[in-house]
Amino acid sequence: MLLIGLTGGIGSGKSSVSAALQRRGAVIVDADAIVRELQEPGTVVFDEMVERFGAAIVAADGTLDRAAVAGIVFADAEALADLGMIVHPRVHDEIERRVAAEQGSDHVVVLDIPLLDRSGWPGLAGTIVVDLDPDVAVERLIAYRGFDETDARNRIANQASRDERLALADFVVDNGGDLDRLEREVDRAWDWIATLR
Repeated sequence: MLLIGLTGGIGSGKSSVSAALQRRGAVIVDADAIVRELQEPGTVVFDEMVERFGAAIVAADGTLDRAAVAGIVFADAEALADLGMIVHPRVHDEIERRVAAEQGSDHVVVLDIPLLDRSGWPGLAGTIVVDLDPDVAVERLIAYRGFDETDARNRIANQASRDERLALADFVVDNGGDLDRLEREVDRAWDWIATLR
């Protein structure tokens, strides 16, 4: 198994890069997807979040209202820290379980972790950072994901800076262009991964 870290700020296109690496044969361990699984109704994480933040974070259909959670935690550092204490240890354990299941394989395993810059991960052969100008990220979040500008900028402000992420990079994917250019960038990344085997 070859373990690669993948990170990038919100709106950077990290999910697109992750999907492109998967199409090339990588096994993806997606921290965001794991968070969503762990926050399903009836889970310990869901129950603890409702206990901490109140019934206002539960949508009419009984699922988690992610926008309501974001509205609370991205405007309140203490609330964000509390959310992290509820969610992060469980996510970490599940990532460990999924990586352990790949031990002994010849797979390229990509850890798609937004907060890799804060959490780190042992045993990485290298880290790919998806880079994008933060102002362009804001524009894309508004245009493609329905964010308002204030929410987009608050979320970016609560993440590592562009320079902090780039300092971690063993390889940088520039997502400042169109989808064809991004595919070429991912080809370069896949070629780089091959050199690590």
